[in-house]
Amino acid sequence: MGLRHTLRAAAGALLLVCGLQAAQANSDPHTIVFGVAPGPYGDMVKQAIAPSLKEKGYKVVVREFSDYVQPNMALANGSIDANLFQHSLYFSKFTADKDLKLTKLLAVPTAGMGFYSRKVKSLDELKKGDIVTLSNDPTNLARGLRFLASLKLITIKENIDPTKASERDIASNPKGLVFKPLEAAQLPRTLDSVTASLVNGNFAIAAGLDLSSALAQEQLDENLKNIIAVRTEDADKPFAKDIVTVVQSPAYRAVIDDPKNVYQSFQKPDWMTAAKP
Repeated sequence: MGLRHTLRAAAGALLLVCGLQAAQANSDPHTIVFGVAPGPYGDMVKQAIAPSLKEKGYKVVVREFSDYVQPNMALANGSIDANLFQHSLYFSKFTADKDLKLTKLLAVPTAGMGFYSRKVKSLDELKKGDIVTLSNDPTNLARGLRFLASLKLITIKENIDPTKASERDIASNPKGLVFKPLEAAQLPRTLDSVTASLVNGNFAIAAGLDLSSALAQEQLDENLKNIIAVRTEDADKPFAKDIVTVVQSPAYRAVIDDPKNVYQSFQKPDWMTAAKP
């Protein structure tokens, strides 16, 4: 009995030590886990952000999610430390709807939405009944409608809510196009079966689409440029401040402006265009 009791106690102590070590590993202030969606932003973290953070003593881990929901939920529950995948408008609506305590740090260069087609070579070739796919989440659906309106393919009702817009907000559709909202990640795959698709820049790049092959490119408002977000409780912690310092550094800008990198064609946030190179 005494021996069994001693062994149980030793095993319990070992489990306690292992548990404490695991907890310490998961809360290591020198490890930053970034959540991203498919596309170029994971590469942006690896190429333009991680090297300078490593110089500051951090280990950087990039975790890719398959959709636009998981990265915010993982950030809120502490599975990751920061994310880079969403624009400000989506972030504001999602965090309000889910009551998440997340905070934006700053915006980064962003690839705009493109109008892609493998069936027509110009917008003028579009005809009645042609199917156009676009993102089905409310903020990106509204964004897609505004993009279509800017191309004179539709008109939309005045003062539409950018967080709740739908096809019902189309005032006129002179070409008689058929719009089919789908999950954003699926859009590039629809190009073989529909006439055209409005594809977000990150998913276009992830699918191997050449941004310059789009029949038209969206001009991004500031609230449609992607951001780095953290938990609100972490916004003033050293690692969050170091992320901001790194993104605002000459080293980061040099990677973005390198003609060998895809980021050179991205639209820069206001703070970068106002700052001196």
